[in-house]
Amino acid sequence: MALCQADLRCLDAHAHLGNFVFDHWPQDAIRHYEVGLRIGELSLGDGFSGVLEWGLIDNRPFLRCMNGYGLCLWRLGRFDEAQHIFEKMLWLNPSDNQGVRFIINEVKAKAAWEDREIE
Repeated sequence: MALCQADLRCLDAHAHLGNFVFDHWPQDAIRHYEVGLRIGELSLGDGFSGVLEWGLIDNRPFLRCMNGYGLCLWRLGRFDEAQHIFEKMLWLNPSDNQGVRFIINEVKAKAAWEDREIE
């Protein structure tokens, strides 16, 4: 929280705050991820159509916020919004270093978070 107070633009702080509460309180985690996501989107500007490669370390905080936001949307049963976020992630980071390709079909099928098989 101190990092956020010092500079609200610290996307990694938002991602980590979301990670801290994700397992037990996704309704709280989503707020942290969304703040980071929206700040990152403002930084990209309207009409951004490029890629954000995972290999460029400065892209990772934004992608982490986006991924956490999408996972929270899924957990909260907001499937269409989650699908949109995950499709956008695949466009922005085609190498899919976060593994969205492994979960997007479950989201499209509107499979509840709790119903997924854990290997």
